[in-house]
Amino acid sequence: MVVDAAGRAYVGNFGYDLMAGAPPATASPHRVDPDGTVTEVADDLWFPNGVVLTADGTLLVNETFGNRVTAFDLAPDGSLGNRRGWAEFGPLPTEREFDKLLPQVVVAPDGSGPDADGARWLADATDSRLLRLVDGRITDELTPGTPVYACAVGGPDGRTLFACAAPDFYEHARRATTDARMIAFPIQPERRRRLDHNFPEKGASATPAAPFSLKLRGPRRAYWVGVTR
Repeated sequence: MVVDAAGRAYVGNFGYDLMAGAPPATASPHRVDPDGTVTEVADDLWFPNGVVLTADGTLLVNETFGNRVTAFDLAPDGSLGNRRGWAEFGPLPTEREFDKLLPQVVVAPDGSGPDADGARWLADATDSRLLRLVDGRITDELTPGTPVYACAVGGPDGRTLFACAAPDFYEHARRATTDARMIAFPIQPERRRRLDHNFPEKGASATPAAPFSLKLRGPRRAYWVGVTR
């Protein structure tokens, strides 16, 4: 969910009962106005999940089971238009049974948020990693050693990446446990320990703070990554 400057909330949803074993289906994000009015603002999205509103008025919607992030222009009246792809991680899955669909998901974009430099971090719900994207392209990949389902950047200087972590996302397994946790990663684009010297080849791993690794893809950028438990 994200709330715009006019107080309107844009909310995603599953569109079907995953935990009850229902087959995957498309869903519609909705807008909730300050007076409580609920309006469907788009349709035919594969689990519209994390939502981010950019400074230029673009609404980015994670399609968790669609291998993509979809963009919309936000109009002054709160409606959405100019639907287009912003990031594509793989083809749209063709299977319609969950156990068969899941292996076709290359990236399952779950919760997400912008960072201080205007990029966007998102949690990959099926591959235990946090991805940083610029203009729809993955620039950095952080593997914290645990599944993660939501993330946001904050802290006093806007340089801490917070992530919600749990062993899995199954409701029946998590209901009686207390092993979910919030983890935090200081991220600095400069100095302290720079990773822009002798970068590994694409797909290789650097290890700035064991047991976590930072895998760098695409344009190289220096990031110091640590962890606080």
